[in-house]
Amino acid sequence: MTKRWLALAALLLAAMIGTFSTSAASATDPLTLDAGYVTDQAGVLSPSEKSTVETRLQELSANSSADLFVVLVDDFTNPSDSADWADAVASANNLGPSQYLLAIAVDGRSLYISADSSGPLSNSQLDGIENDIAPLAGAGDWAGAITLAADRIQGDGGAGALRVTLIVVAVVVVLLLIWLVVSLVRRARRNAATRERGAMPETPDPADPFSTLTDAQVEQQAGAALVQADDAITSSREELGFAVAQFGDGATAEFTRAVDEAKAKIAEAFDLRQKLDDEIEDSVHDRRAWHIRIIQLADEIDRVLDENTEAFDALRQLEQNAPQELERVRGERAALTPLLPTAASSLAALSAAYDPAAFATVADNPTQAQERAALADRSIQAAEQAIAAGRSGEAAFAIRTAEQSVAQAGQLVRAIVALGTELSATQRAATALVAELQSDLAAAAQLPDPSGAIAAAASATAQQLQVAQADLTGTAKNPQRALDALTAANTQIDAALAQGREAVDRARRAQQLLEPTLAQANSEIRATREFIETRRGTVGSAARTRLASAEAALTQALSLRTTDVERALAEATRALDLARQATAAAESDVRSYGPTVAADDSWGGLFGGSTGSGGSGIGGDILGGIIGGLLAGGGGGSSRRSSSGWRSSGGGGFRSSGFGGGGSRGRSGGRRF
Repeated sequence: MTKRWLALAALLLAAMIGTFSTSAASATDPLTLDAGYVTDQAGVLSPSEKSTVETRLQELSANSSADLFVVLVDDFTNPSDSADWADAVASANNLGPSQYLLAIAVDGRSLYISADSSGPLSNSQLDGIENDIAPLAGAGDWAGAITLAADRIQGDGGAGALRVTLIVVAVVVVLLLIWLVVSLVRRARRNAATRERGAMPETPDPADPFSTLTDAQVEQQAGAALVQADDAITSSREELGFAVAQFGDGATAEFTRAVDEAKAKIAEAFDLRQKLDDEIEDSVHDRRAWHIRIIQLADEIDRVLDENTEAFDALRQLEQNAPQELERVRGERAALTPLLPTAASSLAALSAAYDPAAFATVADNPTQAQERAALADRSIQAAEQAIAAGRSGEAAFAIRTAEQSVAQAGQLVRAIVALGTELSATQRAATALVAELQSDLAAAAQLPDPSGAIAAAASATAQQLQVAQADLTGTAKNPQRALDALTAANTQIDAALAQGREAVDRARRAQQLLEPTLAQANSEIRATREFIETRRGTVGSAARTRLASAEAALTQALSLRTTDVERALAEATRALDLARQATAAAESDVRSYGPTVAADDSWGGLFGGSTGSGGSGIGGDILGGIIGGLLAGGGGGSSRRSSSGWRSSGGGGFRSSGFGGGGSRGRSGGRRF
């Protein structure tokens, strides 16, 4: 009985041991990939299936920018999560950003595609691939699942991109053809329009009334205008003959000059017309310009004749009412009599107060006014005699002369008084400007003047002030000359003050920015120095040079902060820029460092640390420069396997540390089947 119980216990123990052994055998830790693309530790692929799958994965590598590595194990352990297990294998085997790992747990019934976050496929694409292959894996079709994953990663092998490219090219070609046809049609229309317009501008010019007319329209208008102008001159010449006979040569002298001017213009117009009609071929531009000139000459003729026609009509009206008009002019002459003596007294007042140059324009006004008054008296007497003799035309001319003489005499007298008023106003303005300039000089003395420009302007202004004040005092004042000098001085000192105030504003703004910039530059330099010092094993000379230059610029800025704020700010800004350049160069050096540390027990025994991705390891020692000389020259590209060995990844792969590194592994995903 006892023996039977012992036998039963032995059988149970053996069963338990077998169970534990089986479980241990089916559980698999992260491993090193075999040569090629497929690592089948679960032994589920037949030799022919494995060969077929390897061939397909080689085609994927040749026809796309991605690689797919596959590992089949019984179950995932250490870690047991499919994503963590697959990422650990990918990192341990230094897979690059475009290299994917399909991990399949045959007994664990789960799969996961490990991918770098900077790889060509998005997370949604990877999720879709996992969903597509999960049914095949669930049915035990491992080769089918791997082949489908390769197909999905490769996509259409570039055919889709090629189709898109061809479509884009075709669209571009069609658009170019359409553009060419449209351009040709537009050019033909423009040429036709140009031939129709001749030299007519394509775009109307608001300042040119002829820009909206074709050459034919301009030619038609020129012909009509020339005929009308010639007719108007003929009519005016006839009227002039009658006027001379009626009023005499003196009364019609202005009309004679107007007709002569019109005749000269019509002669020029006929010359242009002759050039247009001769046998010499002219350009379309010349013909258009000459036609336009003919139209302009005709307009000028009309204007000259019209202006004198109005005066001519007034003279005729004056002839019809000669007695009444003569009485009106006598009244105007009588009103001028008490005004004439004031001219001399007003001029004497100006002479006593101002320099002769100040009233030179009215110095002979009293004499001129007396002469105009005398001419008016003679003209009134001649008009009386002409009316008495019945010579109405001669009387009208005499009345017009008297009328104009009286008007000019009054204007000459009033001009003296007006000038006195203007000189007084000018003196007040100059005096006010003197006070303003004195204030400007005081302000200039308070402004910083490193270049001496403000001092030079102030000195010139002070000299001009002295000269101007001499023109504003005494009995020989010249307010206008003083005002001109003061205005020039004011312009000069205002410009100098504006520059000085701008310099003050710049200095104030620089002072406000200096301290924050110094603090920021110092912070950037400190952070960069600490970054380089803790990673000096991989940081090259460029970053160190920039850092040294940044420190020198910061030192210069600190030495100038109290003497030259603007230069100090410039140096502080330069220090900040150099520090950022040093940081960028150092980060680039660290990113380019990717040492592959072999899983050699001797390293772990030497340093007492792990050679895996999870420990500090020798990589950190090299990065920090702790054993720099021992492994000098490391940190280049890592070795990868091809279909028959390891491929060169050119510095790719997955790093567990590094400043500013690339993508990282780890995403939500994985499927059970």
